[in-house]
This record gives sequence, structure tokens and C-alpha cells, in this order.
Amino acid sequence: MRVARRAPAGGAATGGAAGAAVQAGPLSLSSATTEQLDALDGIGPTLAARIVDWRSAHGGFSSVDQLLEVPGIGPGRLEAIRARVVP
Repeated sequence: MRVARRAPAGGAATGGAAGAAVQAGPLSLSSATTEQLDALDGIGPTLAARIVDWRSAHGGFSSVDQLLEVPGIGPGRLEAIRARVVP
């Protein structure tokens, strides 16, 4: 049974290696893929795409606080993910 429980976790890691990257340490806003950003709690595919779009338009993030400039990210959401991301 324990092997059966490991199989879904491995499947999730294969399908969404982003989760593994987020757990390994803070996620870089300047290089994360939409899939990696989507794996953050409170960030779905739409917000992940907006973060990548903002990054493309502005040349990257120099501060985590710049997430407030991304449409749909307010102070509460920023604080919820602040410890899990770096510029």
C-alpha cells in the first residue's frame, strides 16, 4: 500500500515538476514557468500567465513586491506566497 501511495506522488512530480521545485526552495519569479507559478497556493493558470506576461513586459522582477503590479495580485495574496518566491 505504501508503494501505491508513492506512485501518485511520482506521477504528480512527473506531470507537475513545478511542485517539486517549489518545495525545494523559493521559486524565482524571474525564471519560473507558468506551470511552476501555477503550483503556488492561490496562483492559478490565469495569474501565472499574468506574472509571466508582466515579467516579459518589464524585463523581470527586482523585488517580490513588484507582484502587486500584476493584475489580480493584492496584498493578501502577495503575503500568502512571499516566503515561497524570490525576485
